[in-house]
Formats: sequence, C-alpha cells, structure tokens
Amino acid sequence: MKRNFSEFKEFIKGKKVGVVGIGVSNIPLIHFLVKLQAIVTAFDKKNQSMLGGAAIDLKEDGVKLILGENYLNDLTGFDVIFKTPSMRIDNPALLRAKQGGTYITSEMEEFIKYCPAKIFGVTGSDGKTTTTTIIYNILKSEGYKTWVGGNIGNPLFANIEEITKDDKVVLELSSFQLMTMNVSADVAVVTNLSPNHLDIHKDIEEYIDAKKNIFKYQSNQDLLILNKDNDLTYELRKEAMGRVKYFSIIDKVKDGAYFQDNKLFIMNDIVCNLDEIKLKGMHNVQNLLTAFCATQEDASVASMRKIATTFIGVEHRGEFVREVEGVKYYNDSIASTPTRTIASLKAFEKPVILIAGGYDKKIPFEPLAEEAYLNIKTLILVGATKYKIKEVFESVLKEKKISLEIILVEDFNEAILKAKLVAKPGDIVTLSPACASFDMFKDFAARGNKFKEIVMALK
Repeated sequence: MKRNFSEFKEFIKGKKVGVVGIGVSNIPLIHFLVKLQAIVTAFDKKNQSMLGGAAIDLKEDGVKLILGENYLNDLTGFDVIFKTPSMRIDNPALLRAKQGGTYITSEMEEFIKYCPAKIFGVTGSDGKTTTTTIIYNILKSEGYKTWVGGNIGNPLFANIEEITKDDKVVLELSSFQLMTMNVSADVAVVTNLSPNHLDIHKDIEEYIDAKKNIFKYQSNQDLLILNKDNDLTYELRKEAMGRVKYFSIIDKVKDGAYFQDNKLFIMNDIVCNLDEIKLKGMHNVQNLLTAFCATQEDASVASMRKIATTFIGVEHRGEFVREVEGVKYYNDSIASTPTRTIASLKAFEKPVILIAGGYDKKIPFEPLAEEAYLNIKTLILVGATKYKIKEVFESVLKEKKISLEIILVEDFNEAILKAKLVAKPGDIVTLSPACASFDMFKDFAARGNKFKEIVMALK
C-alpha cells in the first residue's frame, strides 16, 4: 500500500537532516528538504570552489556545508541522513550515525515509498538505460503522463507532489541504489546479470542480492520481468513475491515476450518484424522484448510497435558518429562491462577495430577474449586496464593458435588517431571499452563526448 506523502512532510519538518553528496540528484533533494522546513547540513568531499554556484545557492537557502577531505568525520547528531547511492551502508561514518539512532535513507528509497503512481523499476548488468527509455516511450505513446528517473532523467523526489496516481513512473535503478532498499517497484525488471561493480561490492553474491531488492518487497499482485536466457536472472523466479513474466530470444514463451522466425511477439501477438527495427543487435531485441513484457498490461500492441519501429537508440549506445574516408565510427561508451561489449561487437556484421580499456571494476576479461576475438580485427587498448586486457587476450589467442593485432596507446586521443591510421575503407571503428571511465573521465558520457569530438575533427 502506497504511503501518503503528507506523512513524510509531517515527519521531516524541523528534523536535523544530513545529506551526503552534493551531486546532480542530491541538489534538488536538498532544496526540497529546506522547503519542507528541515534543518539541512550537506556534506561533500569537494571544496567550495569545486562546487561553484551550487555551494552559493545552498548557503543562501540556509544549508550548512561541510566540505573537503574530512567531510565524513562527524555524521552524528542527525535525525535523518540521506546517503549518496555509491556510499556503502557499512561505511564507518554511517554505522556510527546509525548506532546513535539516526534514520539512514536515500532519495530513491523515499521516492518509491511515497510515489502515488505505478512504478516500473529496471535493473540489470546491461541494457538498463535503453530498456528504461523504451518503456518510457511506450507508456508515453499510450497517452499516459510519464516520468523517468533514477540513473537517467531528472531526480524525481522533489517533484513528488506533482505526480498523480494516474501517471506512470519509470526508474533505472543501479545496484548501488538498490543495495539498502526496503521497498520495491510495482513492475520490477531484471534485464540480465553478470559480474559487475566488484570494485564496490564484496563479491558477485552481494551484487546480485542488491539487485533482488527491486522485487523482494513486492506484493503478490505486483509483477516481475525476468530474462529466461540468462541463468542468473532466471534463477530469481524462485524468490519472486508476486507474478512473473519472461522474455526470450531463444524459446517461445507462453506468458511473456519472445523472438521467433525473425518476428517479435508479446503474448503470441506479433509486434513487428526484425527488419523493421532501427536498433542494431540481438541485445536490443532483448531490450524491446523486456519493455513489451513490462508494459503489456498498460499499453497496446500498437504503441509497442510504434516505438519498436521508430526508436533509434540512446546517445553513447552504439551511436553512429560519422564516416571518414570510407571508415565508419561508432560511440558505444556506455559499454562498461565485457558482456556489454560482446553484445555490441556481435551487432556488427564483420570484425571491427575495437578501442577498449579504462577504469578497473575488478571484473574478469576472459569472457571478452573468449567470446569476441573473432569479432575484432584490431584491438587498441588504453587506460588503467590495458595491460590486464592484453594479457588475457594473448593467453586466449595462444591457446587458439590464432593472431590478432593488439596495440597499446598512452592516451585517449592517441587511441582514435591510431585507429584511423590502421583502418581501411569499409572498416568499422567502435569505442566499446568493457570498462568504466573513471581513470580518465568523470563518466561514460564525458568519454563518449570526447570520442565524438575527436572523430568529428578527423580529416
């Protein structure tokens, strides 16, 4: 049963509230808490000059700022603390606060708890953003007032009083956001599961346990959508609290969506043919099937078909940049895991020149080498993981007794220039790093934008 937001307003009024992290999602939250008459202190590792205008605005709103390297030295004395998603709940500073009786929560947790609209939550290792965007577009096409948030779109908690019970809300949820969640989405989607974020999570079990929270607190009337083709995901059916639907590109599914005879089906109704879809690759067929399952009870096949046959994708996801001297360049910066890169490479009809490497999330690269070596013409490696990836590929290539040109470069700019140098007319160059971006860029979008900037400047 959804809780009335008036309860939260009454609860938070006059409370001493700490907000850890002055980032994109938390800035609207902080201003909203002030509006609700909370006494707010905001914490961040960045100093005031790094925060710029945001710090000035918050101070003018009466927010106390605690900044710099020692910003977490004292989180005690607060009634409520909103933590940033990537902060582990077992952080010593949070543990001390909790022992002192502080209620620890997050913007997303409170939003799901009080949002009056039907919530579609999407998680998984790969395909979250594309699937979330497709679901959003199908519901919007059906005529609903639809909101999108979580990892994409705008932070929604500050808008909660504008959202009605007749609206629809679609949220992309990461393992970090779900890790401490004790509420679940009305429609929970798990696109797939593979090792990811092992630089933050203790192990794969903890990572999967975090993902389970998207459905763990559902009622028996709620809906869980699972990938039948992914063993780790399919196993989750045993722990489902409500109804379950599946999608598959391998099997015909009785209650769900599937791909057969080059057609996409939902509940045995044909939505469209494969050749009508604008998105490349079977991983995108999976994303579409997932969205069909999620929206089947709220949208018509006509709305599904409209989006399936017109949606051209999301920026930084297999995005065509330009053609230079007969060579096509693609930006797939979102591919921050080996499984995502494998799917992207298989979407092309021939081996490509691959630019890979980046921040080390402590996940294995063996699957990339073993499954995708035939899809790579030349491998250009950059970033913190370049030697690690090179070693894995050399081991697999030696075992298979085949050769593949592997080039190591010093920086991102050199990677693209080297790709241009080795490419011949008819070749494809793709940035699909199989790694996060944090060794060189603030996020995957900054990496993708830099790639596009360099490619657009090629002569």
